[in-house]
Amino acid sequence: MTYDKLLGKLKELSEKDFAAFQSKLIKSPSQTLLGVRTPVLRKIAKEWTKQIERLLSFPDEYYEVTFIKLTAVSYLPYEEFLKYVNRVVPLIDNWALCDSFRPKCLKKHKDGYLPKLLSFLENKTEFSVRYALVTLLAFYVEEKYLPLLFGVLKSTDTQAYYVHMAAAWLTAEILVKYFDAGVAFLKEYAIRKETHNKAIQKAIESYRLTKEQKELLKALKIKN
Repeated sequence: MTYDKLLGKLKELSEKDFAAFQSKLIKSPSQTLLGVRTPVLRKIAKEWTKQIERLLSFPDEYYEVTFIKLTAVSYLPYEEFLKYVNRVVPLIDNWALCDSFRPKCLKKHKDGYLPKLLSFLENKTEFSVRYALVTLLAFYVEEKYLPLLFGVLKSTDTQAYYVHMAAAWLTAEILVKYFDAGVAFLKEYAIRKETHNKAIQKAIESYRLTKEQKELLKALKIKN
């Protein structure tokens, strides 16, 4: 399938009202949104797993095309995925593309993938760093990885909004799953005030913590 045929297919499947809604929510700085539903895009992506090189040669002017690229790569077996991850992560320029990119093959290759994943933190671009943080959130919130996660959170600059939110989200998930360890980390006051407080807010919003735990977290908020 050529790019023009793919684009034509996407336009046929697009919904004007949904595109308007998505545009307000995603706010991509460089792409146009056609308004194609995510399950439809994922189905199309599966059709491209055998034609990754052709797919990656297509322009990225439309959000849906980039989504299909990332999703098709996420469906690949681990060794194939590794060949393409460095090429597709730089295509991410919004939270929606970033947070939907969760390759299932990583579930069985967590330790092996860690050096590659952590290298994205060194890139320093907002969505490269967010990609690393949300991948840690998706696959690595386990007791054995807590020292690593705390080290990453301490060393990550969270000035950029989408990095700040991802770091807060990751910290909140740690609090929910490993409350005592998470509280001990918060008591170090080792992350930026805004991220510290946002993590507490997100954790408090969770139904998985008790009232007593939430009250303890409220007392740990950093006041002005």
